Amino acid sequence: MPGTEQRYEFSVGGMSCVRCAAAVEHALRKVDGVVSADVHFSARKAVVQGDGRVNMKQLRRAVKAAGYSVVEDRAAYAAKEHRRLLISFLFAAACALPFLLMMVLMPFWPQAPLTKALHNGWWQFAAATAVQGAVGWRFYRGAFASLRQGSPNMDVLVALGTSAAYGYSVYHLFAGGHLYFESSVVILTLVLLGRLLETRAQARTSAAVEMLIHLQPRTATVIRDGEERTVALEQLQKGDLMRIRPGESLPADGEVIDGASTVDESMLTGESLPVDKQAGSRVFGGTVNGTGSLTVRADSVGEETVLAGIIRLVEQAQTSKAPIQRLADRVSAFFVPAVLGAAAVTFAVTLLVGLPADQAVSRAVAVLVIACPCSLGLATPTALTVGMGRGAVEGILFKNAAALETTCRLQALLVDKTGTLTEGRPAVTDFLLCAGDRDEILALAAAAENRSEHPLARAVCAFAAGQPDLPVTDFEALTGTGVRATVAGKEIHIGSRSLRPDTEAPLPAEADAWERQGKTVLYMWVDARPAAVFAVADPLRAGSLRAVQLLQKMGLHVCMATGDRPAAAQAIAAQAGITDVYAQVLPADKAALIQRLQAERGAVGMVGDGMNDAPALAAADVGFAVGSGTDVAMETGDVILTRGGMAPLVTALALSRATVRRIRQNLFWAFFYNCIGIPLAACGLLSPMVAGAAMAFSSVTVVTNSLLLRRVRLPQPELPRSN
Repeated sequence: MPGTEQRYEFSVGGMSCVRCAAAVEHALRKVDGVVSADVHFSARKAVVQGDGRVNMKQLRRAVKAAGYSVVEDRAAYAAKEHRRLLISFLFAAACALPFLLMMVLMPFWPQAPLTKALHNGWWQFAAATAVQGAVGWRFYRGAFASLRQGSPNMDVLVALGTSAAYGYSVYHLFAGGHLYFESSVVILTLVLLGRLLETRAQARTSAAVEMLIHLQPRTATVIRDGEERTVALEQLQKGDLMRIRPGESLPADGEVIDGASTVDESMLTGESLPVDKQAGSRVFGGTVNGTGSLTVRADSVGEETVLAGIIRLVEQAQTSKAPIQRLADRVSAFFVPAVLGAAAVTFAVTLLVGLPADQAVSRAVAVLVIACPCSLGLATPTALTVGMGRGAVEGILFKNAAALETTCRLQALLVDKTGTLTEGRPAVTDFLLCAGDRDEILALAAAAENRSEHPLARAVCAFAAGQPDLPVTDFEALTGTGVRATVAGKEIHIGSRSLRPDTEAPLPAEADAWERQGKTVLYMWVDARPAAVFAVADPLRAGSLRAVQLLQKMGLHVCMATGDRPAAAQAIAAQAGITDVYAQVLPADKAALIQRLQAERGAVGMVGDGMNDAPALAAADVGFAVGSGTDVAMETGDVILTRGGMAPLVTALALSRATVRRIRQNLFWAFFYNCIGIPLAACGLLSPMVAGAAMAFSSVTVVTNSLLLRRVRLPQPELPRSN
């Protein structure tokens, strides 16, 4: 119904260059009800937003009218298209070899029988006609479709160039004169070779997504009616009990019902150590079971799993357009008409200066063939696809291309303290025994605090773990101060200074020092006498200091914001090497702080947990949401860091800079190539065949340069090794 927004994403077949994508995009935008349409040549995909009036049938009809097709099975279509290209290339190469042999023999043995036989015009005519008809049809078809849409593409240049060489040769075959059949045949062969190499290279750009897809098994072992049976993954249902044997990948998300094992969750969290799992534990599809056997109840299957959400997020990001791509899109819109004009001017000027007509044709053909908008169109999307795929492998999920590009321009980074710089879990860092036996005091403390749900109480219980259970009576949680309880017949008080039952007993001097360090101090009294003091703090996460140092070395101003007390904030900031600290900042006030930093520093990134920091994440130029890999769907940032801590930030910034650097290199070489190549061809310094080889080489070079991102060494802050 109108007003209901719909999103369609589908593969498009038949596109050969960026102008083809523009033609499909133009056709889709003309469909009534389409709000926006983006067609991505490198991914061969279209993403359409509709207002409810449009349906897939209308979109399919629009794509077909533009001369292209909607592809249901992209992998099968790509394999079929690759086979067609390979067969066409092998046929064209077989016809081109005699021409190449003739070109080698002619300067040295012009009178040799083989040379004369190969120089026969009628044989050349037959071979060139076969290639022009059997191979050239794909370029004629593409050229006709693009001209009908008013958006001439690369096929127009190839079709015009080879047809001019072929037609001019046919004329001279009957009228007498030099033949250029070898130009049309070799050019078509080289163009096909370039496309063949390009498609093979482009297939590798989505390797990261393919790797994620293959993490899930194709089948699942389920327990139904008391019997185990193997079913296809598509047949798995919510509520099914899955049997997970040692070494198997989990088919879906769920809860462990029975058994105990360790599970490798590195694909989600990046943690190399396996995680212990027992009854009640959460497990996720795509993770790998260890040595134990588990029975798991499936609660998220198919597209609802965490892994499916990650794959969907990466694919959507790869098909988004970065701001830097707008320049290439604007240029490519006028590129082919400009080249056609340049070829016409070259032909006319060559004739006007008195050179023969065959040279005019040769130069015009070279201009048409060497101009390659493909390299210009591939420059940005291929690098983005590879960069985002590499990020997914590293646990960094860019939600769109703009976020990846903007990350490299950040000047400052505002970091939330709890859970990012720190572990996010309070722990006892210091303990002072004032009187009595240590084990007895810890047992009394654990028994009293075990009734409380306060995070500080949990820290004391964790510190005193392993002590025997003692009977507790008359437990009372005193809001804002601590707890009171009777444990094993003794009256226990644990809490702040204000809770002290005996005002005359002196407090240890060490407690004052701990409070100055920003730690929370808990005092314990047994029967109104001081018994122990606990210092509790949220410890700095391992690797935070090294990560901050690397970020500062990369030119970022790192500052910290927290709602904690100034003393505690300053203490953690000092440990992390941060000098700019904002304490007692409420989540709602962080957005205003971001705006102030933007006015002072420029582009600012915000790192938070994605929940209470949502306003600040939205206000920042780039919001980094620290997730666990299990809540990607609800995160609010532009970039999701599925691995905790500061280390992924360093990797994300380095990856963004490396990707944008590749994009700029690609764009430079695409522009440089055409700016140099077209004038050389117009001046007669490049033959049509050399121009064809250079054109094919340029596209392959751009894609290969982007693929090198997969091997770029990214900084990984090392964690200190435990002794």
